[in-house]
Amino acid sequence: MPNFEPLTLRGRLVTLEPLSVDHHDGLVEAASDGELWNLWYTSVPRPEAMAAEIDKRLKMQAEGSMLAFTTRLNDPTSGEPGQIIGMTTYCDVDLSVPKVEIGYTWNAASVHGTGTNAESKRLLLAHAFEQMKCEVVVFCTHWMNQQSRAAISRLGAKQDGVLRAHTRMSDGSLRDTVVFSILASEWPQVRNELDRRLDRH
Repeated sequence: MPNFEPLTLRGRLVTLEPLSVDHHDGLVEAASDGELWNLWYTSVPRPEAMAAEIDKRLKMQAEGSMLAFTTRLNDPTSGEPGQIIGMTTYCDVDLSVPKVEIGYTWNAASVHGTGTNAESKRLLLAHAFEQMKCEVVVFCTHWMNQQSRAAISRLGAKQDGVLRAHTRMSDGSLRDTVVFSILASEWPQVRNELDRRLDRH
């Protein structure tokens, strides 16, 4: 797959930069904004587990199965990347299609509804379809995560189905995973709608 290597993706609202261990404190602060780890149906790391989460993502990146990003909020005056607000990744790569999943994503509670998530996805989708030449991009989320399911649907992704008892959560419960996807042929329409939404911010 071409262009599957660490890179920086920059938009008007956010910048996605390669995850680094130097981002630890900023990521802890972002996760603490809303204490996101208390949402049992998500996998946002607690402060004491952030270092291990960073190490896990960087190990998967070194193995070629993930590209890990830190999300920064751009300064509204200068446009320069500033405050760390979350994490996201390309994962579950399948070179035979090719396809990739956008996942392991979370953002600080205070930026929900501000367009930052939509622009992050716009940046990732554009690179996946236009540079990596993916035929399909996949999104997965917990059946109980209504907020995430609604956000993925708003992107223009179509629901493919539900994988029952798909994986075990850290609390021991079994997760039903909802799978969505966007095809390369659908990307122009999805891109236009994302751009229309982002024009409001």
